[in-house]
Amino acid sequence: MGNLILAEALAGVLAAELPITQSLGIGVAEAGTDAVVLTLPLLANRNHKGTVFAGSLNAVATLAGWSRLWVELQERTIDAHAVIQDATIRYLEPATSDVRARCAGPDPALLDRAVAMLQRKGRARVALDVEVHDLSGQLVATLAGRYVVHRRQG
Repeated sequence: MGNLILAEALAGVLAAELPITQSLGIGVAEAGTDAVVLTLPLLANRNHKGTVFAGSLNAVATLAGWSRLWVELQERTIDAHAVIQDATIRYLEPATSDVRARCAGPDPALLDRAVAMLQRKGRARVALDVEVHDLSGQLVATLAGRYVVHRRQG
């Protein structure tokens, strides 16, 4: 699947399966096996200080990791779904503009091992790191998340 087609498909899945993405204004800037980039507008997510609300930063970062796994499953034609198990987010700087959350994913060998585990056991864990930058390119938050991928039943 091409990156543009993946981006459109991912945007549709986010809107249909995770409707909060619409309320937050989350968009898909990039979707491929090399990285997923989601966008989040300041206007719909500003706090009382005029910066991006921390909960919105957490949401877009978590969803960037989830989306990276979704893309991988699509590309490998694996019928499975991912959920976040746990995460640590660090807020480094206030975000005073729209932001972009980027998840490049782990080393391909780690993904191959996770897929092998998924095929054997029906589930696998994948650790992903996400960086959130403002429009100037400043790093405003990082998320280290652990996701669980489950094979769909029946």
